Amino acid sequence: MTEPVTRDAQRRAFRRTLRQRRRALSPRQQRQASEALCRRLRRLPEVQRARHVALYLPNDAEIDATPLIDWLRRRGVRVYLPVLRPLAENRLWFVHYHAGTPMVSNRFGIREPDTRHGAHHARQLPPWALDLVLMPLVGFDDHGNRLGMGGGFYDRSFAFTRRRRPRPRLIGVAHDCQRVDELPVAGWDIPLDAIVSDRRVVRPEP
Repeated sequence: MTEPVTRDAQRRAFRRTLRQRRRALSPRQQRQASEALCRRLRRLPEVQRARHVALYLPNDAEIDATPLIDWLRRRGVRVYLPVLRPLAENRLWFVHYHAGTPMVSNRFGIREPDTRHGAHHARQLPPWALDLVLMPLVGFDDHGNRLGMGGGFYDRSFAFTRRRRPRPRLIGVAHDCQRVDELPVAGWDIPLDAIVSDRRVVRPEP
C-alpha cells in the first residue's frame, strides 16, 4: 500500500525540481528554445496534416509554442486555446483563437478566451473534434512518458483517446532541461504520440 505514496512523492519532487529548472532560464534562453521548438514542430507530419490545432499560452516559464500560430494560419489552420469548463469536473473545452478574441484570466491566473455571456460568439470545440493538441509538460523521459502539473485537466479531457478512434494527435512540448532519465508513471497518464523539446523529438515506445 506504500507504493502509490512513494510514486506520488516522487512525482511531486520532480515537479518542484523541473519547474525550478525552466524558471532559471534567461529570457534569451527562453526565446532561443521557443524558436528551436517551433522549427521542430513545423517538420512533424502530424503538424503539417492538422487543420484544427489546439495549443496554449505559456505560463510559469513554460516553453512558448505561440510563434507557430502565424505559420499555422497561413496554411489555413484554425487555432484553439483551452478553456477550463466550470461544472465539468475540471475538464477542458477549446475555443477558436484569433487576434480579436477577448481574453480573461481563469482561476489559476492563466489567460484564456472569454466565453461568458456568449462573448464574441466563441466557437467552442470538444476535445474529440481537434486534429492535434500541443500540451505543456513539467517533465518527460526518453521513453515518452510525461509529467503534467498535477491537476489532471488534460488527462481527464483526453481519457477517451485510450478507446476512441478517430482521435486527436497529442504532442507534449517542453524545454529540454525538463528531461529526466525515467519518470514514475501513473495509471491515469494519457499516452502521447510524441514529445518535442527544443533539442529532440521523442516517440513513445510501442
